[in-house]
Amino acid sequence: MHIIDRVKELRRVPASELKPNPRNWRIHPAQQQDALRGVLADVGFADAVVARELPDGTLELVDGHLRAETMGDALVPVLVVDLDDQQATKVLLTHDALAEMATVDRTNFTSLMGDVTFEHDSVIAMLEKLEAETPSPTTEDHRPEVEIPELYQVVAECENELEQQSLYERLRDEGYKCRVLSL
Repeated sequence: MHIIDRVKELRRVPASELKPNPRNWRIHPAQQQDALRGVLADVGFADAVVARELPDGTLELVDGHLRAETMGDALVPVLVVDLDDQQATKVLLTHDALAEMATVDRTNFTSLMGDVTFEHDSVIAMLEKLEAETPSPTTEDHRPEVEIPELYQVVAECENELEQQSLYERLRDEGYKCRVLSL
């Protein structure tokens, strides 16, 4: 498979100059906004927003709407990508959805939680919620045993459907419990 690199450049642009994508489908509740402000205060920017350059030279966001809204006139790192409208819509629709498909390695998560401290209550609350929603490895490792009854079965290969039907009827007439399978 040939993968095209769509990143043209990295720019630092005042967040207020970035045009929000009118088709953005993500809504950012107050808790998320507070948590983002907390992470930005504790760490700063460690990621870039993604935008595409429109014909008039303005930059339209593809990812990073909340970060751009939060930063006001401050400079933010922007990955400028070479995407047409259709491609930008595909990224807009799938970027966050793909990230949400990831699952949690509870052992690594717990280790990370023990290695850092955050000052902002909103960040702590976000991580505590994530921790509470993450299944414990002991829960996954101790699934109840399912009792499977002993069954003795025979699979017979037939030349065609007519032979299969005939064999099924004969065995059923002899008192066997039968099922027809087609593989």
